[in-house]
Amino acid sequence: MLKIAIAQLNPTIGFLSKNAENILEAAKVAEKEGVRLLLTPELSLCGYPPRDLLFNPGFIDKTSQQLAALAQKLPPAVAVLVGTLDVNHNAAAKGEKPLYNSIALLEGGQVQKIFHKRLLPTYDVFDEDRYFESGRQSNFFSLDVQVAARSYIKIGVTVCEDLWNDEGFWGQRNYEANPIQDLVTQGVDLIVNLSASPYSVHKQQLREAMLGYSATRYRVPIIYANQVGGNDDLIFDGSSFAIARTGQTIARMQAFKTDFAILEYNLEKRDLKETALLPLIESENEEIWQALVLGVRDYTHKCGFSKVVLGLSGGIDSALVAAIAAAALGKENVLGVIMPSPYSSEHSISDAIALARNLGIQTQKLPIADLMKAYDLGLETLFAETEFGIAEENLQSRIRGNILMAIANKFNYLLLSTGNKSEIAVGYCTLYGDMNGGLAVIADVPKTRVYSLCRWLNRRGETIPAHILSKPPSAELKPGQLDRDSLPPYEVLDDILERMLHRHEGSDRIIAAGADPETVNKVAHLVARAEFKRRQAPPGLKITDRAFGTGWRMPIACRFS
Repeated sequence: MLKIAIAQLNPTIGFLSKNAENILEAAKVAEKEGVRLLLTPELSLCGYPPRDLLFNPGFIDKTSQQLAALAQKLPPAVAVLVGTLDVNHNAAAKGEKPLYNSIALLEGGQVQKIFHKRLLPTYDVFDEDRYFESGRQSNFFSLDVQVAARSYIKIGVTVCEDLWNDEGFWGQRNYEANPIQDLVTQGVDLIVNLSASPYSVHKQQLREAMLGYSATRYRVPIIYANQVGGNDDLIFDGSSFAIARTGQTIARMQAFKTDFAILEYNLEKRDLKETALLPLIESENEEIWQALVLGVRDYTHKCGFSKVVLGLSGGIDSALVAAIAAAALGKENVLGVIMPSPYSSEHSISDAIALARNLGIQTQKLPIADLMKAYDLGLETLFAETEFGIAEENLQSRIRGNILMAIANKFNYLLLSTGNKSEIAVGYCTLYGDMNGGLAVIADVPKTRVYSLCRWLNRRGETIPAHILSKPPSAELKPGQLDRDSLPPYEVLDDILERMLHRHEGSDRIIAAGADPETVNKVAHLVARAEFKRRQAPPGLKITDRAFGTGWRMPIACRFS
C-alpha cells in the first residue's frame, strides 16, 4: 500500500512564512504516519486568490524564496506537492502573461518539478487570465514507492479548473483541452487535483458527481485536495475527497475546518482503498450557517480585528448577524448597539435586548432623538417648505451609521453590516447609513433564507426571540412603516430575484411563468437603479453561485431596459 495524505489548509493571502510553516507541520505529521506523498491546495504557499499582489515583483520574489527554503526543511522521505507561482520567462518575447499558476513537487531538499495549470477560469469571481499563462503540457510524474513488486507509480497532476471540462458530464467543452483525457492517454495510475474552489450551496454534491463521472469514464482514481477558510468575500469549504475507479466516493474530509487525512493506494489493484468517509451536511441551513461563521471568523482575524460591533434594531437581519458573530468570535467579542428613534416601537427595543440576552453579547443603548433634532435644525432653512420624505428618513439611518463607525474607530472594532441580499438587490438600504461596515455578513442571503436560518437556529430552543420571527419587517423610519409598503412580499420578491439573478431570465420569461408584470418590471428597475449603491457596499460573504461582489460586474451608468 502507498500512503497519500491531504493537508486541507487555511492559508492567509501573502502570509508566506505562516503558510509555509503550516505545510511543513503537515509534512512532519505525514512523515510520522509513513506517508509517501502529501498534497496541499492550489496556491497553498501564497494563498488564493492573491489578485493584484501578482503584479508586485517583491511578492513574486519572496514566494520563490519561501518555496526554496521550504523544500530544504521538508522531511526527506515525503514528497510534497505545493501550490505556488512560477515565472514565465518567455513572457516578454512571446507576448504572454508573466506568471503560471503552478504546482511544485518538493523532494530531497529540492524543487524537483513544476507543473502549470492548464485551464484558467475567467467567469464569476475568477480572473486568472488577467495574471497567468496557460500551461500547455500534460502534468505527471513518477513517484518512487520503494515497494519490491513495483518501484513507482505514475501520477497525473491537475489544478482546480483542469478537472472541470469533461464534455461527457457537461454536454459541452468550455475549453479546447481536456486535461483528464490527456493524462489518461499518458497512462497515469492516479490523478490528483489541488484546488482552491470557493463554496456555494450544493457545490460539493456537484464536485463529487463530476469527478465520479470522470473516474468511471476513464477508469482512474482521483484525489481532490481543496483549500478551506475565508479570504475576503470568498469562503472555501474544504470538503476534500477521493474517488475510486468505479466512481464511488471513498473518502471525504471535514467541511469548513482544517483537516488532515491519509489515503491508501493499492498498487496491485491500481485503486484507492475506502477510508474515513465523513457524511455530507444534509441541511442547507446548517451548511450556510457554517460557511458564514467561518467567513466572519476568518475575515475578522485575517484583517487584524478581534472584536466586532453592529447595530441591533430588533429586526431579524441584525438578529441573524449577531448570532453568526457570536458563534464565530465568542459572545464576549460582540457589541450590539441599540439606537432607538422616536419612531422605534417598544417591542423593537425589548426584542433587541432579549436577543442579546439569549446570545450573551454586550449591548449599549444610544437614543438618537437629540441627534435627529440637531440635523433638523441644521437643515431647517434649506429644507423649508418641503415635505417630510426619504431624505429625512435616511438621515436616521445615517446618524446610526455614524455612531457605529465612531465606535468602530474608537475601539478598533470591525463594523458588521446587516443588510440581506433581497434589500441590497433592490436598493432598500441607505448608502452611508445601514450599508456602513467593513463586512456585509448576509449580503448573499435572501430575506426568505434569513427567516429559514433563524428558524433552524431555534430548532433546539430559542436563540432568536419568537417575536422577531413573527412580526412584519419594518425599517421604522416613520410611523407605521412596513417593508411591504415599498416592496412586494419577500416570497414573491425572492422568487423574481432568483430567476433574474441566478437563472439569467429576462422580465418577459419571468412574466410568462406567471409573475405579475407590474411587479416584475418594478423589481427589474430597482435592481438596475441600485447598482451605484452596491458598488459602494462593503465586501459581502459569497454563499451562492451569483453574489453581488467580485463576480458581479454590471455598469452603473447604463440605460438598457
